[in-house]
Amino acid sequence: MLKRVLVANRGEIALRVIRACRELNIETVAIYSEADEDALHVNFATEAVCIGPAKAALSYLNQDAIITAALLTGCDAVHPGYGFLSENADFADKCAENGLIFIGPDGETIRKAGSKAEARRTMVKAGIPVTPGSDGAVANAAKAAEIAKELGYPVLIKASAGGGGRGIRRCDSEEELESAFAEARAESRACFDSDELYLEKLVLDPKHIEVQILADNFGNVIHLGERDCSIQRRNQKLIEEAPASALSAEIRKKMGDAAVKAAKAVGYKSAGTIEFLYDPVSMDFYFMEINTRIQVEHGITELISGVDLVKQQLLIASGLKLKLTQEDIHLKGHAIECRINAEDPQFDFRPDCGKVNFLHFPGGNGIRVDSMLYTGAEIKPYYDSLAAKVMTYAPTRLEAVRKMRRALEELTIEGIKTNAELAYEILYHPVFLRGTCTTAFLPENLDELLEFSAKLGEE
Repeated sequence: MLKRVLVANRGEIALRVIRACRELNIETVAIYSEADEDALHVNFATEAVCIGPAKAALSYLNQDAIITAALLTGCDAVHPGYGFLSENADFADKCAENGLIFIGPDGETIRKAGSKAEARRTMVKAGIPVTPGSDGAVANAAKAAEIAKELGYPVLIKASAGGGGRGIRRCDSEEELESAFAEARAESRACFDSDELYLEKLVLDPKHIEVQILADNFGNVIHLGERDCSIQRRNQKLIEEAPASALSAEIRKKMGDAAVKAAKAVGYKSAGTIEFLYDPVSMDFYFMEINTRIQVEHGITELISGVDLVKQQLLIASGLKLKLTQEDIHLKGHAIECRINAEDPQFDFRPDCGKVNFLHFPGGNGIRVDSMLYTGAEIKPYYDSLAAKVMTYAPTRLEAVRKMRRALEELTIEGIKTNAELAYEILYHPVFLRGTCTTAFLPENLDELLEFSAKLGEE
């Protein structure tokens, strides 16, 4: 077993990893920036090391400083969480070069899966359906225009090294393509230090479905069902649920089998997610990408499966075989997650900062909250706006929805603006209640939802 793990992250995911380690009797080392000196993950870890100033590039993205901290504090492994360096192949390689176990797939696998263009080619060879698109990376806007003409508009220009909705631009006509290509390339450079782009035919109004997988070092791969992540704004998810209510048993099985096949095709190990687009009209699904890390929304899969995914990551990294087989996975009930962000939806989702003057999280049977907040905590402008993840679990979807409504009614975060009222309004929308939301839901209904949530916030 691992003895001491450095957690190369912050916020609620750092807390999540630290808690799992403690339950496995693994010591932890937290890293933190000068801005995070009073953060909960700093206080919960066995030891904590200041890694640099507030700016992420000088602290949470400082690979050499993180590895030095891990070696000086006697760690045998590094858990990257999500975001930051979690899908950085060079960082995974550096960990291995310094005798540290990177808790996740190795650098070679991250490169295979992390390059969206390369992953598409791999899936085609493995016989997994992919959306029509370019055969690999596209060199320039002129070449992109040729491919787009063949595919037919609308198309998506996507960063090969992308994630979190960054480096993506929709293009509806040839006139838009040159500027959209330049914007996507600039964002990709800024976010991922890569300017490699590729093209896909845009599947109109799909569902965004992702399948959770676990894979050990001995070739064993299982899946733990799917999550519906269709409610999103600008490719940023707001509400997720598991399982996806609109899938037939046949499609669910085919998608799960395809996810396992995809993981094996890239030699995957650890926890990961295979993402698909599902067309509710044709009932076809297409491979989209592989996320080579634990996901923000992993908690709802834990609720319906009873499997602690972070503990499984730690056990796999310790060199142990999966004790679970596909036959051991019995998914029960329904779970929903609302991401509570420190932002003001009434002002174009402007990030909000400040001190949390009073905090009350909901409780009761079937409710889980993952957060780094506490009364007196200060949200600062340097990092992601995610403040809390509220999750509910119940035997049926309708019960889980009702429980989430009650949970959001109880949630109190004074001192900062959040998107909680918007999430609450979505829970009453008839399209959401029918379980038929696609990725077009929020853009099409946002103005109406904001009007209602503004009134709710005034009450």
